[in-house]
Amino acid sequence: MTRTVLKDFLLGMLLLAGFCAAASPSDQKTRSIQIKGSDTMVNLGQAWAEAFNKIHPDVNIAITGGGSGTGIAALISGTCDIAESSRAVEEKEIKQAEARGVKFNIEIVALDGIAVVVNPGNPIKNLTMDQLREIFLGNIKNWKTLGGPDMPIVLLSREVNSGTHIFFKEHVLRRGKKKGTEEFAPAALMMPSSYSIAEETANNENTIGYYGMGYISPRQKVIAVAKNAKSPFIEPTLEAVRSNAYPISRPLYLYTNGTPKDVIREFIDFVYSKEGQDIVKKTDFVPIK
Repeated sequence: MTRTVLKDFLLGMLLLAGFCAAASPSDQKTRSIQIKGSDTMVNLGQAWAEAFNKIHPDVNIAITGGGSGTGIAALISGTCDIAESSRAVEEKEIKQAEARGVKFNIEIVALDGIAVVVNPGNPIKNLTMDQLREIFLGNIKNWKTLGGPDMPIVLLSREVNSGTHIFFKEHVLRRGKKKGTEEFAPAALMMPSSYSIAEETANNENTIGYYGMGYISPRQKVIAVAKNAKSPFIEPTLEAVRSNAYPISRPLYLYTNGTPKDVIREFIDFVYSKEGQDIVKKTDFVPIK
């Protein structure tokens, strides 16, 4: 008799514990967002997440980089909720998404200018788009050809999975032709992040690289770029990017699978809000509002 009562008591306690755990307010309120993709946008995304969390402390937001292609692939495979991307989705990605029942929803959330940078000790200040093309194709190999010192040019590029790499290749090397065949010179060093390009440029006088304007710092010198030999040389400033005067300007995207709902919608609405767009400006990108 005593054994039966003890057994029933223990069973009742276990059921009560299970009920309390299921009814826990903290568990009921826990929501999460997985964001992955563009290294250009990773700091911007982190800033959005931190500000959003002050308003919605119940939401867990995880943000990782890896490149635009990585984020888009994760969205297609269902391993992230939002893909940050510094480029438009490609036709092959749309087909892959359709095969898995994924439909891209596109949100343009900011604008960016791809800054071309050299070491501060390099006297070169201005380059045309054609000169940039010849440099990164490997046809101009020495700074002396451009009026600089007699030093070999060391090319720094983002790796192939980067949206910045693809945009620069299409708009500089291929002159806007998506089906062009031009590629970066074999000697170009493919760097894993915009930060690594910034660091190498700051420490090597021979280098030239490129990254989103959010990474501009006094440790590198920004080159003014002209559309052609008859055009003015322009730096990637907020006004120049917004007016499309700077020749290597682009939109920045958030992609979701279908129309965003619930907490995903709340986050994207925050990105478009005044506070969200102020964060865009504070992180040295260009607000769309």
